[in-house]
Amino acid sequence: MTNSQPHPDHDRGLEFDLLTLVSRRRTLQLVLGVGATAALAACSPAPAPSGSTASATSAPPAPNTAAASAPAATPSSTLTSALADCGVEMPDETAGPYPGDGSNGPNVLESSGVVRKDITGSFGTSDTVADGVPLTFTLNLLDNANGCRPLAGAAVYAWHCDRDGRYSLYDSGLENENFLRGVQEADENGQVTFTSIFPGAYNGRWPHIHFEIFESLSSTTSAGQVLKVSQVAMTEAVCKTVYSSAGYETSRRNFPNTTLASDNVFGDDGGNYQLATMSGSVGKGYAASLNVTI
Repeated sequence: MTNSQPHPDHDRGLEFDLLTLVSRRRTLQLVLGVGATAALAACSPAPAPSGSTASATSAPPAPNTAAASAPAATPSSTLTSALADCGVEMPDETAGPYPGDGSNGPNVLESSGVVRKDITGSFGTSDTVADGVPLTFTLNLLDNANGCRPLAGAAVYAWHCDRDGRYSLYDSGLENENFLRGVQEADENGQVTFTSIFPGAYNGRWPHIHFEIFESLSSTTSAGQVLKVSQVAMTEAVCKTVYSSAGYETSRRNFPNTTLASDNVFGDDGGNYQLATMSGSVGKGYAASLNVTI
């Protein structure tokens, strides 16, 4: 299915999520407090390349070989330039119309199997795998109210569209799929790393990955326990390279239609605090990383 028109319900700003996010973000103030302490120490993953592939197709119930070969990023003392001042909090953003967290229709967070590192395939009753250029992405969670120490034990729910700009659980023909969605618990470095594919582009949005951060794994099904809702922005250079490769023809057509400056989420500051640090290639796959100050 091509996606030459804007996604019928593409992200509509904070108003769309107001009822869900307001009560959740109050919890952030209670859990972390309102004081912000600037710090200089943090861990950030060193990007590493991964394997490669060529819209979603049926495959036997086995891991995505190319994506599974992508190595996890490892901690380092390097800060991303956008967050060199660790006292700057990551902006809150809309979860959009396709969260799959129960706030707008289906709730994948209640499904057995959602806690996983490799999110390329569906789980449960389907074995469909989303094809695309492999991507591993790491989020490094930092507690802004506690000297920017790693937020170990928090849980991250991440989701994004496939290479044609479609979302599992929502788009036509994908209602029974749940690929490109998953939950992980942050390790002692406050890090989570997901194995996935490079997300596609659809009209009305800059290429991105959604995420919600919860106080703990046990909180992922509890409204009011969300500490942060935001998005990761892909870099322009890598988008152009990936979308020039086979399989991303729809994204290649859509990508020029929305700039980072005109995007309704990142446009206010150009994604200054949300642009991922990226490395890799189409042939070997990409690694992305981002510090998330909460």
